[in-house]
Amino acid sequence: MRKIEKQMNDAISNNQNWQSGNTAVVYCDETNESKVYLHGNHIATVGDNFVMIFDGGYQSVTTKSRLNAICSEHCVSGEGVFQKAYNWFVRVTKDGGKTFQTEDFFSGYCFA
Repeated sequence: MRKIEKQMNDAISNNQNWQSGNTAVVYCDETNESKVYLHGNHIATVGDNFVMIFDGGYQSVTTKSRLNAICSEHCVSGEGVFQKAYNWFVRVTKDGGKTFQTEDFFSGYCFA
């Protein structure tokens, strides 16, 4: 994980506003959610019981890296985003990490 992604995850975990380079975290007291932005585009919302991911309009290597860093810290181990033949997919578990399934990525996908 990149240093900027560790700092991003620390800000999310500590409910803090944070910005470095092209990445920002904005914490909202009212909803108890952290919103993550890359180049000003919303790419994730992290709440107490969920992680919702977006591509921000750009399915780039950096977007995917940020999303996977968030998933590695705030989702079940092994869940995340991957690319095959130029298409994005989500690796998700429905049974707490024993087996995984692949689903099509869509902006607004929610890990619960």
